[in-house]
Amino acid sequence: MSGAGWRERWPALAHGSFRYYWAARFLSRFTVQIVSVAVGWQVYDTTRDPLDLGLIGLVQFLPSLLLVLVTGVAADRFGRRTIMAVSLLAQGACAVALLILSIGGLGAMAPVFLVLACFGVARAFFNPASSSLVANLVPEHELAGAIALNSASGQIATICGPVAGGLLYGLSAEAAYGTAISLFALASLAILRVERPVQKNTREPVHLTTVLAGFRYVWSEKVVLGAVSLDLFAVLLGGAVALLPVYARDILELGPWGLGLLRAGPGIGALLVGVYLTTSPIRDHAGSILLVFVGGFGLFTTIFGLSTVAWLSILCLVAIGACDMVSVFVRETLVQLWTPDALRGRVNAVNMVFIGASNELGEFRAGVTAALIGTVGAVVAGGIGTMAVAALWVRLFPELRATRHLHGRH
Repeated sequence: MSGAGWRERWPALAHGSFRYYWAARFLSRFTVQIVSVAVGWQVYDTTRDPLDLGLIGLVQFLPSLLLVLVTGVAADRFGRRTIMAVSLLAQGACAVALLILSIGGLGAMAPVFLVLACFGVARAFFNPASSSLVANLVPEHELAGAIALNSASGQIATICGPVAGGLLYGLSAEAAYGTAISLFALASLAILRVERPVQKNTREPVHLTTVLAGFRYVWSEKVVLGAVSLDLFAVLLGGAVALLPVYARDILELGPWGLGLLRAGPGIGALLVGVYLTTSPIRDHAGSILLVFVGGFGLFTTIFGLSTVAWLSILCLVAIGACDMVSVFVRETLVQLWTPDALRGRVNAVNMVFIGASNELGEFRAGVTAALIGTVGAVVAGGIGTMAVAALWVRLFPELRATRHLHGRH
């Protein structure tokens, strides 16, 4: 494709700062996947307790929840690029700690959970800053395409990162964590190459009204509230990622490399849809499409939970990722285009709590449920619950169902 051709198809990539930002986000997501696979397998291999897999998610989510009133204000008042760089270096330091613990041999899980909590703190600051920064790097008419490119790169990381994590962990835990350290450092260098962007920093005095502005905005904007809460409850109930080590080891008997394949499955489906959306974004009936695909997420989760055949399980995970990508695209586009820049950090902090609750807290829910009723029962019940949520949201948020376009209001 000629230079003019790719600029016409992906105009956001014509901006140098966006390219560095895009690379940093990709490296960050890729490396987080390596760490997640390594920690998940290492902990389960040590304790054989699915509840510990749930605790891995919980300790990473709690910082986002507890610090939501701080991280959003920080992203609106200070340089989002600088926050991202510092957060990436902090995540690299956590990888160093995991490497040291692995060299010494894992015994008690408390030190691992403590390091993962620190990892969660770094990500709590990184996520709202990185989600808000994209709107400062490209013109508004290119923002939807930029969000789709971010999502596509994230899904590439979700595909390749788990496979790389599984292969590296197959060599040794030290190889996985050592690679993560190097990649976090590289991501830090990439984000520092971004030119200091124009950002409408808030200069309001920091008081309770200022801090809670993000919550107030999301609550008042019913379409945004419906989209982010739908994603929250759908993935909170239907998320099965935390239990994939159980499927890889005990149900499908695939081993560490197979765990990487299972973790990559949702990313493959999401990438295919994400690439399509970069050039053909949703232009009409966005709310209805969102609700249908969230229901599909629950359906394929249910089938995956019941499957004992590797190829069918992987196909279901691919379909789960494809459905989730539609939800991610609609939610992220709504949040970025419908939110004033001065509020973006705080609104994105709220959004990240919803995402964190759906992902990390969903992992905890899955681990606890699996410990109570078994892994298969936990996944199947979650999938059915997700379909029920999609049906309920049709009635609770008629504004969302009626939304046709994703264009901004500001």
